[in-house]
Amino acid sequence: MGIRREEEMEMSDDDMEDALESKDSDESGPLAQVEALKEENDSLRCQLDAYRNEVELLKQEQGKAQPQRSEEDTTRQQQLSFLQQALQGMQKQLLKLREDLKQRETELEKNSEEKQQLESQIQSLKDRIQALPTSHALPLEKAEREDRGDESTNHSSEAAVAVVSCSQEKENQPEKGPPSPVKSEREALLVGIISTFLHVHPFGASIEYICSYLQRLDTKFSS
Repeated sequence: MGIRREEEMEMSDDDMEDALESKDSDESGPLAQVEALKEENDSLRCQLDAYRNEVELLKQEQGKAQPQRSEEDTTRQQQLSFLQQALQGMQKQLLKLREDLKQRETELEKNSEEKQQLESQIQSLKDRIQALPTSHALPLEKAEREDRGDESTNHSSEAAVAVVSCSQEKENQPEKGPPSPVKSEREALLVGIISTFLHVHPFGASIEYICSYLQRLDTKFSS
């Protein structure tokens, strides 16, 4: 009986120690958790402060960068407006050049049509001239010939007068034989010869040439 009581007493002591240990362990568990939570809270606060500092730095950088961006935006807008104005000017010039090109094309077409019309008119005139008879084909030449004939007759009359005067001077010279009764016929013959000579020479001839010709004829007739 005494042994059992001792054993029971020992067992009860052990149980008490275990209970105390378990109680100490139970009391130390929440404290450790609280400490761990405090540490986590502190670390989170540090991280939050770091994040806040980073946010502030980012805000400050953005605030500094905003005026630069605004200046860049204004310069870009100015460049864009300048380019748009230049493009509009080039478009206007292109439209003007197209209009000028169209006008020149129309003028060239008109000129080509007028040229074709003139060529056709010239060809028709050539055909008409070729179709005309020879008696009516050259009225200008006929008129020129008539003018030349008038001039030649004038020259012939002048030459005839000169030659007749020369012949008269020769005839007025004293001759050995009796005077010729055919004085007027000789003058008429000389005038006819001179007129035919000048008709053969439409461009006229000099008095010396006509006199030499008459002298040669006179020698032939006399021989």
